[in-house]
Amino acid sequence: MPMRASTSNDRSSGTYRSPSRRRVLRLAGGGLALAALTAGTVGCDEEAVDVEDPAAGADKPKDGGKASGDADGAGTDGTAPKPLWTKSTSAETYGDNDELVVAGGVVLTSGSPLAALDTATGRQKWSLPGGTVPGAPLLLGKGTLYLAGNKYDGTVTGYDPASGKETWRSRLGEGYRQPRPIAVDDGQVYVIAEILEDDGSSRTNVIAALDSTTGRLAWKEQRDLGTMQNGIHAAVRGRHLVYTDFKKNLTVRDTATGSQVWTQKTTKTNYGFFAVHQDVVIVPQGQKLQAFDLSDGKERWSLEAADFALFKEPAVVENVLYIADSARTMRAVDPQTGQQLWTSEALASAGLQVPRQYVKAGDTLYGATDLDKQGGIIAMDAKTGDVRWTFNDGTGDHHAWLVATDGKRVFALHGTELHALPV
Repeated sequence: MPMRASTSNDRSSGTYRSPSRRRVLRLAGGGLALAALTAGTVGCDEEAVDVEDPAAGADKPKDGGKASGDADGAGTDGTAPKPLWTKSTSAETYGDNDELVVAGGVVLTSGSPLAALDTATGRQKWSLPGGTVPGAPLLLGKGTLYLAGNKYDGTVTGYDPASGKETWRSRLGEGYRQPRPIAVDDGQVYVIAEILEDDGSSRTNVIAALDSTTGRLAWKEQRDLGTMQNGIHAAVRGRHLVYTDFKKNLTVRDTATGSQVWTQKTTKTNYGFFAVHQDVVIVPQGQKLQAFDLSDGKERWSLEAADFALFKEPAVVENVLYIADSARTMRAVDPQTGQQLWTSEALASAGLQVPRQYVKAGDTLYGATDLDKQGGIIAMDAKTGDVRWTFNDGTGDHHAWLVATDGKRVFALHGTELHALPV
């Protein structure tokens, strides 16, 4: 879920966009900040509101423009709705999709302290003073929030997202540094960790599986020399753990044994974004979108964008693959066959930026854009791609937007500002 500005291969209207400073820090140097962090304890406070918007912003749009959310209701008149509430947070995000999550009636943003806000009111429910490790995801699975330990002791910890109470702990060992959870399924938590040398340096890393009930090590496998523990994006489907990395590797391992099923190089990375549906993994590679069989790596289908257009980040939402390209063409695709369900030019017609993250509530698809200018949260008809409205908070913050939903509200994070929008 991880935090991703434009890649070196991204172009929009022929203009190159360099990666944001936060993206570079998150992917290349997130682990370096770990040494500066110390552990904290969870503080529960049902009434405290440590992260209130200084302007009490829910009722005060920050500009008078159409995109600021001037309308009541859910934007049925083409104008974005007013936020239900707005809070200033301690968010330290880098654009990754897993830095804004909703679970157990709270919404969390990656940062220090890690604060859980009530989804309905925005009030702080609990906080974790030690916060999150830069570059590590907020990983949800089996009703548990898994966080990388912020000490150099190989610890990974699980919390109840509703209360903030620790419910699970595992320790990979002192011979390993900075274990980071990358994926979770019904039985195991998967982590990447550096292997420590005698002089305290690290040149290699391992991928390991930890039992999500006992915390015991199920298996660990050393990765090839030259691979990195940062920039990992992963997902689990059945017996297959699939992940990408900085070295343009697309790798699948057996979740029961850790053995490598197959691996191959990708031509483009998009910082490793991919989508998984049932038995296929779908990877954007520049002008081509390819789907590979998880069992053997054979290509199942592919699509090509128009000349000079590059595919952006994909997402499978309710069994439909949504993806846009740099020419601002939006597509809905059957993830199993590659059949295009619809194609829309509405983004280009409206002069909007391209979404890079998607969630769905009801019949509306919500996309979060990478940069702020003429971007923000774009609400689209999930059946046609037509644009219904766009929301922007008017701050001018250059950081990527992130979006999440609990089905009742849509949460939009922009820099440190978190907005709850009606659906």
